[in-house]
Amino acid sequence: MAQAPSKQQDKRVSARERIQEAQRREQQSAKRRQRIVVTVSAVAVLALAGGAAVAVNSASGKSDKAAAAATSAPLVVPANAGGPNGTVITYGKADAPHTMEVYEDFRCPICKHFEAANGETVKKLTEDGQIKVEFHLAAFLDKNLGGKGSRTALAAVGAALNEGVDKFKQFHDVLYANQPDEREDGFGDVDHLLDLAGQVPGLKTDAFVKAVKDRTYAPWAAKVADAFNDSGVTGTPTVKVDGKPVTLFAGKAVVSPEQFTAQVKQAAGLQ
Repeated sequence: MAQAPSKQQDKRVSARERIQEAQRREQQSAKRRQRIVVTVSAVAVLALAGGAAVAVNSASGKSDKAAAAATSAPLVVPANAGGPNGTVITYGKADAPHTMEVYEDFRCPICKHFEAANGETVKKLTEDGQIKVEFHLAAFLDKNLGGKGSRTALAAVGAALNEGVDKFKQFHDVLYANQPDEREDGFGDVDHLLDLAGQVPGLKTDAFVKAVKDRTYAPWAAKVADAFNDSGVTGTPTVKVDGKPVTLFAGKAVVSPEQFTAQVKQAAGLQ
């Protein structure tokens, strides 16, 4: 005859059930957080994201209104844009046999770490004409953190792209080098963006300045952000080479230029 469970066994079962329930809740919370940070699990980064959660709720209404206004304005696609509906920016030779896809958000602090470590390497990998880079730019942090900095920077980048792909890349690099704290909406100020554009020789033409101030490329920026949202990529930065994901971090550290280069060449079959 089976014996009735003892009180000690009941306690063990109850404790196990509580642990399982806590794990289930943590998994649900992790899914909600993944749009902010997915490539590393550094506690400090998650703490930053959690500290900014209040700003999301208080500013999301303004962000939604700004986004709606952008999509209702006439769509102007900058020169040199490519891909479906002009939402992809290609750097390097268009006929290069291999493609590196880079997914980023200008407010993403982890993107800044990646760019600081390997941005120049990305550029060098295009120089022999074997690899081209396709930039897929996001703006989800505006909704997650509140504000409009990602979309405003992206619209300004459209104005730079209209001036030339090299001007885009230089401005892209300047933005990451001068990225504000993710909890601040520094890129939401067009005058600040224009000041930063002054670091790119020849970029601040009258046409560029007018386009940034008038937010000419805001509807395009909204299309680019929508394309990222539909891409299936769940966080930034993400890099793929010929469709194969590249590891960008080893623990909490960004991979070295040598490690990054080796991965890219292996994925492209260039080793």
